[in-house]
Amino acid sequence: MKARRIYLLLRDRIVAGELPPGSRLPGEPALAAEHAVSRVTVRRALDLLDKEGLVQRKAGSGTFVHDTRTVRPIVADLSNVLSHLIDMGRSTDVKLLSFSYGLPSEAVAASLGLAAGERVQRSVRIRMIDGVPFSYLTTHVPEWIGLTWSEAELAARPLLELIERSGVQAERATQAISATLAGPEAAAALDLEIGSPLLSLTRVVYEPSGRGVEHLHALYRPDRYSFHMDLVRTGSDGERRWSPALGWPRASDKTKAEKAAKGEKPPRAKRATRQRS
Repeated sequence: MKARRIYLLLRDRIVAGELPPGSRLPGEPALAAEHAVSRVTVRRALDLLDKEGLVQRKAGSGTFVHDTRTVRPIVADLSNVLSHLIDMGRSTDVKLLSFSYGLPSEAVAASLGLAAGERVQRSVRIRMIDGVPFSYLTTHVPEWIGLTWSEAELAARPLLELIERSGVQAERATQAISATLAGPEAAAALDLEIGSPLLSLTRVVYEPSGRGVEHLHALYRPDRYSFHMDLVRTGSDGERRWSPALGWPRASDKTKAEKAAKGEKPPRAKRATRQRS
């Protein structure tokens, strides 16, 4: 517990920028004296930081803060969920861990509006950016939809794209976001310690008739994934409130529009991942 406490304190300082990339951490004796612990405890804390990729330990030189800016975090746009899902699927890599058919749990069956005994296709995937895992995805799709694609196709194309290819129109979705702790399977897949904090999202996608066509339970590394929503003040005086700014252009979108109006071409974004998933 003492090592975990020191790890969290140092991690917070690194993430907050108090210890910038390239800076050298105090030596083990200094950290041990500062926190009133043994050098063995400090070494365990540094091992946790090293395993997470936040520091680099160089023999004879010390421990240095690793530049994690080379790993691009994913930012999800909550105001445009469905189109964001396909875009993200095309700009990140995916690894399919399992693929099967069977009866769903009562909760999944109720969410999708399935009849008694109706089967689903279940898949477990991890999604990566720049070769680094950031999400652990468990998906259930009604069997009659899942039979329209193969296991190989699911490993190579965005799921929502495959659903719409089957002739199903994804019209709307509901989702709930919370926090949870990593269990053994998710921790191993995301390269984390068991019990590490994760963002948890449950999403159900519906077609126009109201039938559920996809149930997703996603676990995200909070250091590599975040949710974004633009807000705007609405309502009359005395009843002003924050509301989702649907369709409101972001600063980056405004810049692109301004350059286009001047006849300038925006710089092409560099991608380090294969456009296949």
